[in-house]
Amino acid sequence: MEIYLDNSATTRVFPEVAELMTKIMCVDYGNPSSLHMKGVQAEQYLRNAKETFARLLKVKDKEIFFTSGGTESDNMALIGCARANARQGKHLITTQIEHPAILNTMRYLESVGFRVTYLPVNAYGQISLEDLRRAMTQETILVSIMHTNNEIGSLQPITEAANLVKRMNPHTLFHVDAVQGFGKDRIYPKRMGIDLLSASSHKIHGPKGVGLLYMGSQVKLQPIIHGGGQQMNLRSGTDNVPGVAGFAKAAELLDAHYEDDRKRLYQCKKYFMDGVRRLEGVQINGLLPGEPDGAGTAPHIVSVSVRGVRSEVLLHALEEEGIYVSAGSACAARKPQPSATLKAIGIDKALLESTIRFSFSVYTTQEELDHTLQALYDKVPMLRRYTRKM
Repeated sequence: MEIYLDNSATTRVFPEVAELMTKIMCVDYGNPSSLHMKGVQAEQYLRNAKETFARLLKVKDKEIFFTSGGTESDNMALIGCARANARQGKHLITTQIEHPAILNTMRYLESVGFRVTYLPVNAYGQISLEDLRRAMTQETILVSIMHTNNEIGSLQPITEAANLVKRMNPHTLFHVDAVQGFGKDRIYPKRMGIDLLSASSHKIHGPKGVGLLYMGSQVKLQPIIHGGGQQMNLRSGTDNVPGVAGFAKAAELLDAHYEDDRKRLYQCKKYFMDGVRRLEGVQINGLLPGEPDGAGTAPHIVSVSVRGVRSEVLLHALEEEGIYVSAGSACAARKPQPSATLKAIGIDKALLESTIRFSFSVYTTQEELDHTLQALYDKVPMLRRYTRKM
């Protein structure tokens, strides 16, 4: 049995998405910038996708821009807005537990003269609104706060943070990295005070290499990619028609079953955590006080620290049983350094390199969770004995 529990890294593409993309690649394969009928057909797919995302986010279709993924969307938002608004100030705010696409982009902006404040988080991975209030100045041009943490599943008070930012400085732009939250939660940028929002296709059963950036019509942004002037001169390059159409199709399919899928994911999460708690010496990270069932956190992510067993060792032991999990963010998995998120929440140093992320999808079954739990019951005591002998 193959059990895939690394859905925060990427997801299996819906069959309907693959079918649509195959049709576009093999039949309706025109360049949407071409003036002939093949081009017109391709352009219609793009228009349909914009309309889909505009409807799901309750925004205007002209405010939707397609990119190569969440990383480009984040870079486009941060670098583009920083450059466009530098005359108003050079202060930026983010959090200590952002995805590397945000943290490394912020470090780049620091290297070219911007000042960045990195907000700390509490033991549950949430920022303090008071810390945000103190960090705000009249020089703050952009605040970027993730919706859902990709490692421990903590959720940020996005609406409250956006309202605070606008009260403190109406000209400050508010960006949300919603790569892990889009499709798992209802996100309406205009209602929530979000000026820019990043999302990614392959996290919601769409193809890799496609993302979007919502940008409110009032936002000023300088392009970071130059070329033929596609997408209102803000993101040049031949449009990835099959990818964009597949992304939109995946979003539609998820939306059609949103309530049922969300409820079932939380049931999977509770069931799995209850099973994990039967093991001695384990810690589930990011859960809010008084909510052991995971309410108030993302429905699809469970971060487990296993005392006495290195995460890489446990990961490969599970892989031998056909179970695929992660030791943290996939984008940082090959870099031998402790997780910034786990350090920020103050996890015991002995557990920094003993943490595994399990992440679920609409395809996850109870049988798969039972098989995984049994593997943990079998493997963890054995690996601990082996470690002590070493």
